[in-house]
Amino acid sequence: MSKVLLQTDSLNAFYGDFQALYDVDMSVCEGETIAIIGANGAGKSTLLRSIAGLIKTEPESVRFDGTAIGNWRADKIAKQGIALIPEGRQLFPSLSVEENLKLGSTVGRTGHWQLDTVYQLFPVLKERRTQPSTSLSGGQQQMVAIGRALMSNPEVLLFDEISLGLAPVIINTIYEQLPNIISQGATAIIIEQDVGRAMAAASRVYCLIEGRVKLEGSTHELTREQITEAYFGVAA
Repeated sequence: MSKVLLQTDSLNAFYGDFQALYDVDMSVCEGETIAIIGANGAGKSTLLRSIAGLIKTEPESVRFDGTAIGNWRADKIAKQGIALIPEGRQLFPSLSVEENLKLGSTVGRTGHWQLDTVYQLFPVLKERRTQPSTSLSGGQQQMVAIGRALMSNPEVLLFDEISLGLAPVIINTIYEQLPNIISQGATAIIIEQDVGRAMAAASRVYCLIEGRVKLEGSTHELTREQITEAYFGVAA
């Protein structure tokens, strides 16, 4: 059995006085892909932001490869090997596609992912490499955001709303490339609104509701009725 690479233990997260996560326990094994599902406001993005260091938590509530990182700065966590593809992509509009990609390499980690290998993954980015990043379509911008994260050669990729607002053909392209990304040694956590797509891409799924884990299990064993009840908080 693969070792546990990333885990949360009684993770609580706050925005000021508002509590967004309540005692979330999650574990991700090396090389695994898991999906986080749930309705809007369930706490999915907050969970990824907490792991990435954008929301400070108790030190022991997030552990990466055995090390407590809950109170680490985001840049230190990125250098350790965790990369977030944020909701909304958050590209730098004043920079070209290639310049945005190169930002990912500034964490100083080496490995498979360089400009050439990112361009092999998403050839359209090579064609558009000199264009301002925000002049691209939404789907192409998502590819830039993924490529930028890959350029940091992470051990763990956090995909926040991987397909939100994208055309179906672009979503298909991204998911078709996901196995190629994972095959290079990455572990992935995916937030996905499309439950069917999430179940197909991941080996395990966590369903959040109002900041709490409502359901967790293997995508091969959970039934559609169990997912529906957990997702909506009602019986199917």
